[in-house]
Amino acid sequence: MSARRNTPRGGADGAPASGRLVALDEAAEALSVSVKTLRRRIADGTVRGYRVGRLVRVDVDEVREALVVVIPTVR
Repeated sequence: MSARRNTPRGGADGAPASGRLVALDEAAEALSVSVKTLRRRIADGTVRGYRVGRLVRVDVDEVREALVVVIPTVR
């Protein structure tokens, strides 16, 4: 099991820290990834998805933190 799944995120009630939930297509467009990538990351526990009724939403800040990797320069 991944260590990421065991780390608490957001508030004590499981709500996202920033409180800004967006649709998967909006988050995917903002981060230049596909919706399928976001769904895969939710399934593997890298990104946390929030169900609002029948819809799945994500916190853009959480997704950015989980997916964006800084590549060190050689210089």
